[in-house]
Amino acid sequence: MNAINVKFKRLHPDAKIPQYATEMAAGFDLVAVEDVIIAPGETAKVPLGFAVQIPPGYEIQIRPRSGVTLKTKLRVNLGTIDADYRGEIGVIIDNIARSAAGSTPRLRNTEGKTEYYTGEHFEKYTYIVRKGDRIAQGVLAPVLHASFEEVAELDDTGRGDGGFGHSGVAAQ
Repeated sequence: MNAINVKFKRLHPDAKIPQYATEMAAGFDLVAVEDVIIAPGETAKVPLGFAVQIPPGYEIQIRPRSGVTLKTKLRVNLGTIDADYRGEIGVIIDNIARSAAGSTPRLRNTEGKTEYYTGEHFEKYTYIVRKGDRIAQGVLAPVLHASFEEVAELDDTGRGDGGFGHSGVAAQ
């Protein structure tokens, strides 16, 4: 396979250089650099501890890992890292679980460190993304820019302006 050079800058000592899990994998693993608690209904940014320099004409797409999506209520939001962005890369994750009735997470301060707790345990369906977890994947992809032309009419097609669900759900 042909490789395209993407420069990597470590911003945290524990940041992992992205790697492909298999020789023919389309996506490379993105690894959390710190623990992040995501309670039901919350959205959090999980830092990866690095920045990149993507060649012009390319982007990195942030995508979910199928195992995380299948086995948890965590949903990685799709994202784009543009070639001109030089800041720390992070992954936005939603916890779509519903909060357990009567189980509200509370904060307490322990020796200057804030942590979530409910009695002795976290609220049901709270997830802790651990430092070192492979939480998402990135895909390097070419970017094409469109040149928009304003016109009075568009060409006709068989579909026309049929929108969401216009073709039904049953296989033909």
